[in-house]
Amino acid sequence: MDVDVVVIGAGPAGLAATLNLARAQRSVALLDSNRPRHAATLQSHGFITRDGISPIELRTMGREEVLRYPTVHHERTLVQALEPFDGGFVVRTEQRGSRVAGETRAAAVLIATGLSETLPAPQHVRAWYGTSLHSCMDCDGYDKRGQALALIGETADLVDRAMVIRRHTDDLAVFTNGVDAVDAAGEQRLAEHGIALVRSPIAAIEGDREGMQAIVLEDGERSVRTAGFVRPLWHPQLSFADGLGVETDEAGLVLVDRSQRTSVEGLYAAGDITPGFRQLAVAAGAGTVAASVINRDLIARGR
Repeated sequence: MDVDVVVIGAGPAGLAATLNLARAQRSVALLDSNRPRHAATLQSHGFITRDGISPIELRTMGREEVLRYPTVHHERTLVQALEPFDGGFVVRTEQRGSRVAGETRAAAVLIATGLSETLPAPQHVRAWYGTSLHSCMDCDGYDKRGQALALIGETADLVDRAMVIRRHTDDLAVFTNGVDAVDAAGEQRLAEHGIALVRSPIAAIEGDREGMQAIVLEDGERSVRTAGFVRPLWHPQLSFADGLGVETDEAGLVLVDRSQRTSVEGLYAAGDITPGFRQLAVAAGAGTVAASVINRDLIARGR
């Protein structure tokens, strides 16, 4: 084997796992495409001692920490395939923007690739995403408190998400962008809590350098909104492992046990690629658990 463990993804889960594996004196190849989902976000919240830090700075600090350990190798690359090999795995990679291929063999692999996302009404939302509009209510709700807020989405969980957001404002409107995403019972629940439901398609989002100011609808109505949240569609980044038969849920997320083990022996997963809360501290905690379990599992295998 080239290394004890390959960690795929250098977000909070992958970095926390790599740090703790290095401290267990495990050799680690940390492979990352450098395409974080939160690239548009200016601040990260809810991570103790780092509340308000830039996500880019957080990742940079994490990389610098793990690379202080001589057993850690970091490579910016795209993982193309993950295949079983001689009691472990071979990870095949390709450099971004080139056809330079490589491969690394490992006794264990941790998948921490996170998710990619598709925004609702992207042609209007994208300009405000990460500044006025966010996807994480738990992370960013506090900073939008007291404002006229929007929730933009096209999925069946909008009502439940609105109940969380209303903790921060008495002026909330849900925009479904012309999609029949809220049923009659959901509409009634929103009305009982004073939350407006707007079903018309979005024509524009107005604003200036200070932030968004209003949502304009195709029917001509203009709703004054100074900030808010969107409900993206999330897509697991897992195509490289298609041949392994990893068990996933209906959303394509990797199912793991309480020790972050997947259905494939020697393969683990942590962070947003698994079901659960999508927060920095949660992902880092899962990565820490995975590192401890991987180390013990390798010991049990005689490594």
